[in-house]
Amino acid sequence: MSIRFTAKVRRGTVALTVAAGLVLGVAGCGGGGGGDDKPTPSASASKDGGSKPSAQEGQSETPLAELKGTGGLLLQITSAARDSGGFLTVNGVVKNDGDKSAVVPPQTSGDETEVIAHGPSLGGATLVDAKGKKRYYTLRDTEGRPLTTTGLGNLEAGQTLPVFMQFPAPPTSTAEVDLQVPTFSSGTIKISG
Repeated sequence: MSIRFTAKVRRGTVALTVAAGLVLGVAGCGGGGGGDDKPTPSASASKDGGSKPSAQEGQSETPLAELKGTGGLLLQITSAARDSGGFLTVNGVVKNDGDKSAVVPPQTSGDETEVIAHGPSLGGATLVDAKGKKRYYTLRDTEGRPLTTTGLGNLEAGQTLPVFMQFPAPPTSTAEVDLQVPTFSSGTIKISG
């Protein structure tokens, strides 16, 4: 178990190091939220392999937002929390609310060739800060992998899949943002932390 933990910490540290560089780069383009803070390993600690939030995450009784998708798919957002590294992690669950098997559409990956090359993901998700007049894109590592749940595919009727997406954090004065995921309706979510 300690070997697995070490591998998780190493992956999280690499992801945070890369993400910090991206935040600094994005900040110069008007998309960052500061970038002066140093990343901490806690920012991606629950992201082992990309799709499993901790037991506490994803278990909220009332979702912050519900985004309806195609084929009976429903994206329920359970948390949107800032961390000390300057990131915003959005957690939730994709659920097949229909009565037959459904496929998570490939459009959720977005249209960037580098992101698409790494398989189905939520890499096309964006946050819109209407007050600050900024749009935030999912973070990516140096190889173009989005810092989101990957490997999305078929969901049987009633099946759920925990998901996450990581973005540069908007300024602390921003309390709400609109989450947009291709093929899903948009929804307003409140930020904690």
